[in-house]
Amino acid sequence: MKKYTPIELDRVSTYAMKTRDNKVNIAEHFAAEPVIGGSFAEFFDSLPNLLGAESLRGVVSAVVNAYHNGRPVVLAIGGHVIKCGLQPVLKTLINSGIISAVAMNGSVTIHDYEVSLVGATSEDVGAVLHQGDFGFSAETGQGMNAALAKGRALGYGFGESIGQAIIENRHPYKDFSLLAACVEKGIPATVHVAIGTDIIHQHPQADGATIGALSMQDFRLLTAVVADLGDGGVWLNVGSAVLLPEVFLKALSIAQNLGHRVDNFTTANFDMIQQYRPLQNVVKRPTSGQGKGYTITGHHEINIPLLAQAILEQLQREPQ
Repeated sequence: MKKYTPIELDRVSTYAMKTRDNKVNIAEHFAAEPVIGGSFAEFFDSLPNLLGAESLRGVVSAVVNAYHNGRPVVLAIGGHVIKCGLQPVLKTLINSGIISAVAMNGSVTIHDYEVSLVGATSEDVGAVLHQGDFGFSAETGQGMNAALAKGRALGYGFGESIGQAIIENRHPYKDFSLLAACVEKGIPATVHVAIGTDIIHQHPQADGATIGALSMQDFRLLTAVVADLGDGGVWLNVGSAVLLPEVFLKALSIAQNLGHRVDNFTTANFDMIQQYRPLQNVVKRPTSGQGKGYTITGHHEINIPLLAQAILEQLQREPQ
């Protein structure tokens, strides 16, 4: 067998550190010292110009530019975003005209509906599953399925049907409803459902034809929004690891197939873990032309208020 001996290092070449290109330097990248009693704008400006902070700044800038240029900013969310109590934050962005469309899965509508009705949501699944009680709230199952049936008769999509029901039935906590806010603002609120994933599908009032028809209508509406994302639009995927990234990719494919030029836009995926489909279907593939994709990793209850405040502060500081 070949015998090896330790290599000698006496002839390695070196160089002067000042001739090297460095990725990090104190002038351009370091954080500022914390200031007690400072403003949010000062805090945000003090973050290091690196990695996640740099990405967050990029997303904020993209959203602000889209707002100024009249380009769509689409918020795509999963149910956990609503369970984090972020409706007031998201509603502010909607009512300020910053968010121009909201796409969601079915669980978002359930949590939003329950919050608007009783001011609470998110049952303890483990405590009631083996009793056969999980998902069988009468108000949720009967109320939402009735709203969908009425909405179908009136030509509404899924999201508009639920939002209109919350408004028309004067839910006591309507002001905390994201769907009601979208309806009142007149922006698309599209719902993308997989049959069997939501508790309202467990109820005898559930009608697959209605659920499918309204969700399909919403998919076509969302595709119209996606077709308009080019040249400065923004797609924010927050807390959906599978369903909405897949919906987005198919909507984008249809738009391209029909001849819409959808390029030079920004995407971002906000989640606690960066998973395959959001990375491929949101961050990388759609922006592989002239676009830009970002990943922001962390808890929604921290990152989304931070994002919203930074957007609002930047708009406030700019000349009117």
